[in-house]
Amino acid sequence: MTDTVKHMKWWGWGNDGVGFHHEDKPGFAPFVAEKVGLDLHTAERAVEPSFDDLDVPASTAPKAFVSALAGIVGDDHVSVDDLVRVIHTYGKSLRDLVRIRGNLILRSPDVVVYPADEAEVQQVVDAAVAADAVIIPFGGGSNIAGSLEPMPAETRTVVSLDLGRMRAVVDIDTDSGLARIQAGAQGPDLEAQLNAKGWTIGHFPDSFTHSTVGGWVATRSTGMQSDKYGDIADIARGLRVVRPGDVLVLRPLPSTSSGPSVREMILGSEGRLGVITEVTVQVHRVPEKRNIFAYFFPTWEAGITAMQAISESDASPSITRVSDAHETGFTMATSKTRSGFSKFTAETALPRIMKAKGWDLDKICLSFIGYEGSTAHAKHQKKLVDAIVKKHGGMGVGEGPGLLYDQKKFDTPYLRDFLLDMGAAGDVSETAAPWSKLLQVHDAVYAAAHKAYAGIGVTGWIMSHLSHSYHSGACLYFTFAFVFQDDPIAEYDTVKSAIQQAFVDNDATISHHHGVGREHAPWLEEDISSEGVKVMTALFESADPGAHFNPDKVVAD
Repeated sequence: MTDTVKHMKWWGWGNDGVGFHHEDKPGFAPFVAEKVGLDLHTAERAVEPSFDDLDVPASTAPKAFVSALAGIVGDDHVSVDDLVRVIHTYGKSLRDLVRIRGNLILRSPDVVVYPADEAEVQQVVDAAVAADAVIIPFGGGSNIAGSLEPMPAETRTVVSLDLGRMRAVVDIDTDSGLARIQAGAQGPDLEAQLNAKGWTIGHFPDSFTHSTVGGWVATRSTGMQSDKYGDIADIARGLRVVRPGDVLVLRPLPSTSSGPSVREMILGSEGRLGVITEVTVQVHRVPEKRNIFAYFFPTWEAGITAMQAISESDASPSITRVSDAHETGFTMATSKTRSGFSKFTAETALPRIMKAKGWDLDKICLSFIGYEGSTAHAKHQKKLVDAIVKKHGGMGVGEGPGLLYDQKKFDTPYLRDFLLDMGAAGDVSETAAPWSKLLQVHDAVYAAAHKAYAGIGVTGWIMSHLSHSYHSGACLYFTFAFVFQDDPIAEYDTVKSAIQQAFVDNDATISHHHGVGREHAPWLEEDISSEGVKVMTALFESADPGAHFNPDKVVAD
């Protein structure tokens, strides 16, 4: 495997040696015991899986084909090694991790290729198409929608085309605020390169530390500061996509009227239309000031109403997030041991103030709102928002909790692995809906999840937060957890399917920013209509008649 390309551990999220620990969080174990019936003090934690225990399907790549690929990228940048192929088999969804930990690998890529530049990508694509092989583009491997796995019934050679060597910020047009970035650049790498010259992309999804700009485009990613900077669909202005025999080039124009948008076709295409090799993104000067403040609202309804009012106001914060009461309780339970004045404030003074206001502490909702720009601008934004918060019964509690949130925002996926180690599921589903539907969607998803829990005979947990506000609506992000019984994947399917069905039954979308892949494809027709699926299918079939590019993703077979 190419030594300079960074990959996550094969069996879980993130870097080796990093994980979630609850010993310094005194409220976490009692919370988990109460909500899902899991006693962390007596539960036996699974040991780290051994790669030697895996049954890895043998590579079927013809030697002549592998040699031809090595002739393009070099011997050191082509691999049929079992570990390398396993790393490129799945993404990091709960289903993926259950399968890989359970030795359920039905099909792996036959060969992994690491091109150095677009010219090599073109040669690899052309060689693969000529050999009637399948090409699956691979960025950071963080996908949780089933967008990366080869189909078990696939008999052709499967090539995982890893873009990890292509990670440079190529150029910055300082007059236009446009940066050309190679598609394999992971979040920290590209941001460091931009920051060194005084710029930021402003795009920080939860997967930021391990995902790539090409992957963001391929799945229509959203970052936590999208209220200010936009989704990746807003940020990505120009694209280069390698297709058989040529490169699809979309120049970074501010706006066009060039017929149906090919740019929009590439966004969210999950590798089905070609290999994204370069993205030109809108970048911004690193802001002089960046603050995230914490607020509390007496109820979920009050928090939602306040977020809508902020979206309609003259205020333009970078983050607008509010957790429902369940997620607020969870956040409190993951707090580390406090002492001194911090302990008094959080555990005595603040609850006393809330009770004096007549608040029910079981219904309070924690909110984070961010401000960026010049010092004067950030101060003015906060003043506008503070007035809206006060009008809707909320109160600010300072910058301290916001700083902690900002420091830990990329660590959440490690909790899923911890729960898996303990024999429990912890996963997410996210959606978007108009403001008029948000409370209905929230309540319907809760009801559907609890019905699913009852159906499989478990005590389950669900919580939610609102994020990514728009003028017409917002994203709702749900996290659910339960202890596995006898059939983890079947039980997971029961709960996940109930949540997804509740989305479409209540006029919400099947995914706001995780993509479709295999995981959400069964609900695509209910989301975009049967005619919409016909148009999308026709696009894929006409653009890739040989089904060489990541087949059977997005549109269910």
